[in-house]
Amino acid sequence: MTAFEVEGTEGAQAERTQTERTQTDKAQTEKAPPEKARTVSGPTREAPPRTSPRPRIGRQKLTVLPTVLVAVLLATWLWFEQADLDALTRNALSGGQVTKALWQHVQLTLISTFFVLVIAIPLGILLTRGTFSKAAPAVTAFASTGQATPAIGLLALLVIWLGIGRRAALIGMIIYAVLPVLSNTITGLKANDPTLLEAARGIGMSPVGVLARVELPLAVPLILAGVRTALVLNVGTATLAVFGGGGGLGVLITAGITNQRMPVLVLGSVLTVALALLVDWLASLTELLLRPRGLRA
Repeated sequence: MTAFEVEGTEGAQAERTQTERTQTDKAQTEKAPPEKARTVSGPTREAPPRTSPRPRIGRQKLTVLPTVLVAVLLATWLWFEQADLDALTRNALSGGQVTKALWQHVQLTLISTFFVLVIAIPLGILLTRGTFSKAAPAVTAFASTGQATPAIGLLALLVIWLGIGRRAALIGMIIYAVLPVLSNTITGLKANDPTLLEAARGIGMSPVGVLARVELPLAVPLILAGVRTALVLNVGTATLAVFGGGGGLGVLITAGITNQRMPVLVLGSVLTVALALLVDWLASLTELLLRPRGLRA
């Protein structure tokens, strides 16, 4: 091998070595910025600020609606003070008839709602147990027919069957308001996480214990929402109880329409609306108070 060939071979090896070093330096240079960025960005990461828990019941929830109701009732009272009432109007509003009609309305609402709870919640629980769950769609469909039927028509059929009196009005109100509580109870119990129920059974809880301590507390928000809806429905439906001899604020409304006395009609309507809003407000507060602590927003 000549001297020129030796020198050429050494020069080629030197060039290859230099090329490899250049590629290695370039690769290290490309990898370095991400590592530097991670090193720099790491210490600057801050933990999210801790927020204080929200109050269970807002001040607006406690004050706005009652303030509006007081203002409406006060305006109605001032209007009556300045209105020129004739003898027929004064006779319709005298003798404590307004107080009597209001108390009858409250009684109809509370009694019918009580029986709705007694019927709908146990039935909803039963329809989520074992083989009874297969009957849930049929029972829910049957209950929905009661609400789909016009309230005045349902009341008329009950009066024909049971006669005039408070009993026919109460049964009609119960049939009309049972669907929201029943459907919400079934939905709330079926919406529970199966892994939570399996964990409760795994620690040795009995079926009754799982229902009472896990399933029902988790379903409380939906059940209470159904109860709230049923209460408002009953307040409105109770005005029709007058056509079955059940009394209530419907007495004032029908008297105002029949005798064409606007003050009597306005008073009955305003009291009905105010009672419905008051019941809805009380039910919403009860819903917030009875909601399990872990489910409160």
